[in-house]
Amino acid sequence: MTTAMGAALRRIQLGNALSAFGNGFTVPFLFVYVARVRDLGANTAGMVLATFAVAALVVLPFIGRVIDRRGPQSVAVAGAVAAAVGSMGLGLAASEPLVIAAAGVLGAGMAAIQPALATLIVWCSTPVTRSRAFATQFFLGNLGLGVGGLLGGLLVDTSAASSFVRLFAIDAAMFLVLGAAVATVKLKRSLVFDGPVPAAGEQLGGVGRRSLLGDRAMVQLCVLGFVMFFACYGQFESGLTAFAVDIARISPSMLGIALAANTAAIVLAQFVVLKLVERRRRSRVIALVGLVWTVAWCAAGAAGLVPGSEAIGITAIISAYALFGLGEAMLSPTVAPLVADLAPPSALGRYNSAFSLVKQLALAVGPAAGGLMAGAGLYGTYIAALIGCSLGITALALRLGKRLTAQQDNPLRAVTGAPVTAPRAAASDEVITAA
Repeated sequence: MTTAMGAALRRIQLGNALSAFGNGFTVPFLFVYVARVRDLGANTAGMVLATFAVAALVVLPFIGRVIDRRGPQSVAVAGAVAAAVGSMGLGLAASEPLVIAAAGVLGAGMAAIQPALATLIVWCSTPVTRSRAFATQFFLGNLGLGVGGLLGGLLVDTSAASSFVRLFAIDAAMFLVLGAAVATVKLKRSLVFDGPVPAAGEQLGGVGRRSLLGDRAMVQLCVLGFVMFFACYGQFESGLTAFAVDIARISPSMLGIALAANTAAIVLAQFVVLKLVERRRRSRVIALVGLVWTVAWCAAGAAGLVPGSEAIGITAIISAYALFGLGEAMLSPTVAPLVADLAPPSALGRYNSAFSLVKQLALAVGPAAGGLMAGAGLYGTYIAALIGCSLGITALALRLGKRLTAQQDNPLRAVTGAPVTAPRAAASDEVITAA
């Protein structure tokens, strides 16, 4: 990696961390803000949260083609501006239509940012350094989100809408900071395709979609990704929360501590875990995550086995959240770099967008499934199903490993990797940062 590439990567990582810091000011309080502060009710608050997922599902099937055609920088900057407008709109909106519209703009902007940043990180790293780059992004993102949430809690006042306007203004400003950071990373030549520019609809539709679906390793990774996000992130705000409150009798304040334990596990363990896993086969690391999460769900289930014992319940739930965090720390240097190494250089944006789409589908289906099972009181079935999903992660990861090349499964076994260049960029082209 050249000095210029390293400087560009650091600038991108800093912008991403500050954006996550801004998110921390609003994400924990969004439901309360819409339902109580703006007095729009719980149904509207639920619609706002659903709008984020819908906006992402609408945008992601098309954003990959734009990234591959126009380059990730323009997409990331546009997404950051849209997210800033949406966030500020949420802070100022006082009616249901305006709140939902602002949430749609914010959700679309954030959905565009994710695959664009992933593509930029790939361009500013090599196969050898890529795991550390993505691990750093995940670490800084969680750290920023946690610190922002703590400071936001000190500033928030549910009796004054103006305090929330300040929170959303901070969030919007941090999105603009991210856009500015990305905009200062430039290429000497414009980003265009090696071959003819595909016609509209040929990237994730028509030939483009068939080509991606024909990549059996990528398809298997997407299936694995869906199960991973369904079994972990998709349950944090639905089934697992309901189980902890209804069965383990955990207070909402203790749930906050459990979430803090999740973040702390990520922040404290990330680089220790990185040293342990970056020279291991990626498929084996993902398989181990499935076993870690199996233990986590067993611990969560144990919280409901001893009725009346609040201490055991609290300990079990906090332990489960911490184990989820440990698994997340293992995945961050593993999954995103694997997507990048599976992708052809001219289709990197499409591969990143496809995987982001799978993630959003899981985050939409997971809470719905968990909430339905919790609402029906099927907690035993719920825990058993999530244990099964976690074991399924292990089985799917081991199966995926049989289809990966040695370079894809563990690039550090190779001597060194060459940086991923932009399509049709000359060999002498270099990533530079603006003065």
